[in-house]
Amino acid sequence: MAIRAPYRSLRGISAVAALLAIGAVGCSDVSDAVDGAKDGAKKVARQRSVFSLDLGDCYNPNGKAEGTAYAVEIVPCDEAHEGQVVGEFAIDEGKEYPGDDEVATIADNRCPVEAQKYAPDSWALPKGVDLYYYTPTKESWATGDRAVSCTYTAEKGTFKGSLDTVKSLKPEQVAYLEGSNAVYEALWANQPEKETVEDDLAGYKAQAKAVAAALDAHVEGLEGIEGTEVGKLRATLTKAAGNWKKAANAADADAFYIAYDPAFTGIDPNKSVAARKELGLATTVPADEAEVWAG
Repeated sequence: MAIRAPYRSLRGISAVAALLAIGAVGCSDVSDAVDGAKDGAKKVARQRSVFSLDLGDCYNPNGKAEGTAYAVEIVPCDEAHEGQVVGEFAIDEGKEYPGDDEVATIADNRCPVEAQKYAPDSWALPKGVDLYYYTPTKESWATGDRAVSCTYTAEKGTFKGSLDTVKSLKPEQVAYLEGSNAVYEALWANQPEKETVEDDLAGYKAQAKAVAAALDAHVEGLEGIEGTEVGKLRATLTKAAGNWKKAANAADADAFYIAYDPAFTGIDPNKSVAARKELGLATTVPADEAEVWAG
């Protein structure tokens, strides 16, 4: 999942936030002017410093989603909005600013984890919503800013409703999602930088070992869940775990490739659709995941 980073700024809400462009109305359409003034007044009343964003807040950025942000418009989640805060944490990196790249790396690693605690099922996200984050800048760091706000934000348009789904999930749904999310996190978080196995066999074997371990835990978590399709998925994932273990123990690149092909195919998200339906979870494979397994 692509993650992009708008940044916080040294300042919170400023005089610029008084962007009430209410004036310059003609007498010919007083009613429209009044309505426009009311909408403008409401927007200004909802302005909050980007530093005050809290978990669960639904908001509209002032301007583009990416870039330096000073303030946002906080709105009720049942109204159309562009983003919602789905995770937050503080960076603990000492007194010196670690640099833009390091801050971004920390957010890259932590935000997916924090977001899954709030909205565990990425398949159920509104179409076009992606993971973004607000991070400190060098200037705001000097004032004590250490907070990162992880958000799901619409790349185009808006969406309605809160993404806080974890509270409404049943125990068996949570168990499934925790196990499934851990498998794909192990796959992508351990992706070697080298493009070919021949250039980094050890790295690819380490990745395979991590995926195999996550699969073992996922299979164990599914053991107590009833359902024919869940049972079938459990058998499929057990076989896949075996192939990932073979890849992890491969003596050379050729042996790795032989094991990797069925291992990777074994965790194709499409294979989990029937079990998801049985569990009452979303069943549409996200486009970015479908593209990866489409080859």
